[in-house]
Amino acid sequence: MSRFTDTFRNIFKIHELRQRIIYTLGLLIIVRVGSHLTLPGIDSILLSEAMKNQTSDNLFGLYDLFVGGAFSNAAIFALGIMPYISASIIIQLLGAVVPYFQKLQQEGEEGRKKITQLTRYGTVLISAMQAWGVTIRLYNLDLRGMPIIPEPIQGMAWTISTIIILTAGTVFMMWLGEQITERGIGNGISLIIFIGIINRFPFALLDEYRLISAGTRSIIIEIVILILMVLIIAGVVLVTQGTRRIPVQYAKRVVGRKVYGGVTQYIPLRVNTAGVMPIIFAQSIMFIPNTVLSFFPNNDFLQTINSYFHYQSAVYSIIYAIMIIFFTYFYTAIAFNPKDVADNMKKQGGFIPGIRPGKQTSEFIDNILTKITLPGSFFLAIVAILPAFVSAWGVSGQFAQFFGGTSLLIIVGVALDTLQQIESHLLMRHYDGFMKSGKLRGRR
Repeated sequence: MSRFTDTFRNIFKIHELRQRIIYTLGLLIIVRVGSHLTLPGIDSILLSEAMKNQTSDNLFGLYDLFVGGAFSNAAIFALGIMPYISASIIIQLLGAVVPYFQKLQQEGEEGRKKITQLTRYGTVLISAMQAWGVTIRLYNLDLRGMPIIPEPIQGMAWTISTIIILTAGTVFMMWLGEQITERGIGNGISLIIFIGIINRFPFALLDEYRLISAGTRSIIIEIVILILMVLIIAGVVLVTQGTRRIPVQYAKRVVGRKVYGGVTQYIPLRVNTAGVMPIIFAQSIMFIPNTVLSFFPNNDFLQTINSYFHYQSAVYSIIYAIMIIFFTYFYTAIAFNPKDVADNMKKQGGFIPGIRPGKQTSEFIDNILTKITLPGSFFLAIVAILPAFVSAWGVSGQFAQFFGGTSLLIIVGVALDTLQQIESHLLMRHYDGFMKSGKLRGRR
């Protein structure tokens, strides 16, 4: 405990690190404030009463979890940062199939700037579409026949102004995330999602406590379920953090009086190279049907289709799991290129024993990566669909969402990555980090 306290004090001894942390916290406070500023023209009292009758065991409840309650508050940040993530997914998918985007990815810094610009344009377009869906939903939301939007205000002018405000809110949050990444500490976009999820956790605990106090839930059964779920998730996290090491032999070379090589090193291949990104990608895609179908609230056929995308439906779980498996392989292919690794090994005089350098080495690494990624993707899918099973056992929908990889893995992953950046600042200035080894274990 004393070591942790000393390390915490050292953080504020470093001027640059202290400024970065304060800057990050300041922008995150702005995000939270914007999540409670209700859109103009909405009766906040009626909205609050109407939302009490809304269930949280659906995709809108999960979306509200991502944006930290801003969606249920009908706030100016109601769309959160999800449109930006959706635009990023589309651009990355196009980079895998469209030659123009493939060329941009290979152009270095200039190509990256162009991709960033296109992603921002896509964010504006997706935000506008989702904002339109939000306005339709708000028009159909009432409390015992009293609309939350007073009739004198209803009309095209309110719809257009609300779309503009919601779109501007998302663009502003995107800018805040970029500023945190550049001038703060940690990944800004991830931290915005992280702070939204953390914000909802106390409310979920409070709701569950009220249900137990009212006798609706059995405390013993609840504790047993919680222990089982924690053990399952802990096992999944441990497995997905595992690695497979490939030995690489470097031939001995003599240059002048120095001797290079002659040693064996290892290439660590993680079971879950993609981290939490497949879950975020898949979840963003799963929001699209609800967004589109929200444009047609009075169409019985489309609403029947919408029921298949209910948060607890079997169809939703199956499609969601398949998409996570797909995006795990997709993101792994982006993050780790066996051909580049094989080429670098060949240039440095390295080889895998029993495998010829070049193409065969690339195929060998790709084969192993494919095999170890499969169980990693299945484990991610299991964690992601756990909330549906937990809800079926009687746990409230809002509290059950915290058992999914959508929340837990994001919380753990973002927290560790942020601490790792703080650790790097401490070590550069010869301070001890949070771990004795100077590195965050499990994230090496």
